[in-house]
Amino acid sequence: MNNPFFKIDDDISALGDKAMERCKEAFARTEAVTEYNQNKVLKAFIHNHIGEQHLVGSTGYGYGDIGRDALDKTFADALGAEAALVRHSFTCGTHTLGVALFGILRPGDTMLCVSGTPYDTIQPVIGITGEGMGSLKDYGVSYEQVDLKNGRLDFEAIEQKIKTTPHLKMVYMQRSRGYSARATLTTDEMRQIADITHAHSSAIVFVDNCYGEFTDWQTPTEVGVDLMAGSLIKNPGGGIARTGGYIAGKKELVELCSYRATVPGLGAEVGASLGENRSMFMGLFSAPHVTGEALKTAIFAGALFELLGYKVSPASDEARFDIIQCIELDTPKALAAFCRGVQSGAPIDSYVVPEAWDMPGYDDKVIMAAGAFISGASIEFSADGPMREPYCVWMQGGLNFHSAKTGILLALQQMKEAGEIEL
Repeated sequence: MNNPFFKIDDDISALGDKAMERCKEAFARTEAVTEYNQNKVLKAFIHNHIGEQHLVGSTGYGYGDIGRDALDKTFADALGAEAALVRHSFTCGTHTLGVALFGILRPGDTMLCVSGTPYDTIQPVIGITGEGMGSLKDYGVSYEQVDLKNGRLDFEAIEQKIKTTPHLKMVYMQRSRGYSARATLTTDEMRQIADITHAHSSAIVFVDNCYGEFTDWQTPTEVGVDLMAGSLIKNPGGGIARTGGYIAGKKELVELCSYRATVPGLGAEVGASLGENRSMFMGLFSAPHVTGEALKTAIFAGALFELLGYKVSPASDEARFDIIQCIELDTPKALAAFCRGVQSGAPIDSYVVPEAWDMPGYDDKVIMAAGAFISGASIEFSADGPMREPYCVWMQGGLNFHSAKTGILLALQQMKEAGEIEL
């Protein structure tokens, strides 16, 4: 169907219609998961008797903030965890992960990452890169990792490493792919790692759950993972939470993390909510639906670029365990054009032209398209990628599928006008 509001060539619109036909079965599967998770979240609200009194904020120390405490319980129920710590004061996903890592690990402990090299911005927190900044390494925490095998977890090597690593305190997994070509971890893979770890050690299994919330029937903590963390400006904030993050899992572990979030002895008992409770509750309630819209956006993009012969991951008909779609665009010109098109279809800052820049925490220049109501919110439709071969774009989000679909078609339009595709 032609779009009367945007300049999209007829051949691109026709290709979009073909992609929609290709998406039907994957969309139906997504709707089923979305409905299940939406009802699960609704039940969590009802179970915790959420009322108007929980939506208002506190100031000062935040003592007795019933909204903050109810939000923790509602998140825990929605995520299938014993307890949760949900705070607007967590500045981003990396900060939230850092609080959890420092909350659990102690000098002399070993952290084992089993999903290959972790995402760029968490590396200085661990001490893989950077020196003297107060990383885990600076505090005497050792780091080991098991590399991927053909892009997937190497279960045999992981089991051997768990059996032989001294002072092993944490087995760490990054669910989503970051800026790598490897596949997102499946729920079953996380279950297997939890089973292997608990069979051979007393180590804690921890998952960086960013981008993965409400994409599947079960959460990591429902399949044996001890602790997980994520950002509220991704899936679980539903595009409404203005900032923040969550840590969820076993009660005693969440409590340890709360002492790092504030100070030992105070933990989760302090921290004024400052009027943010309402947006975090609303965000959680909207999260399954919005995540479903983001999944449909990713499926459509995958189908569209499959029709053009590009390498995409996941494939449009593959099971999905996060909201990210990777497309190998092959050239820097194509990557830049794609991002220009996405930006031109954004509700905010549509007139801005993305340029690659030296983004803090990354080794290569990064180009980003993100016209979001919440700055940096990757549950809103966005696309980005480092300027390095094979010039992949990582696309994610979409508060509603219909506008995100237009953004994808505009990206293709820009690529055509740049001479990067012929239809």
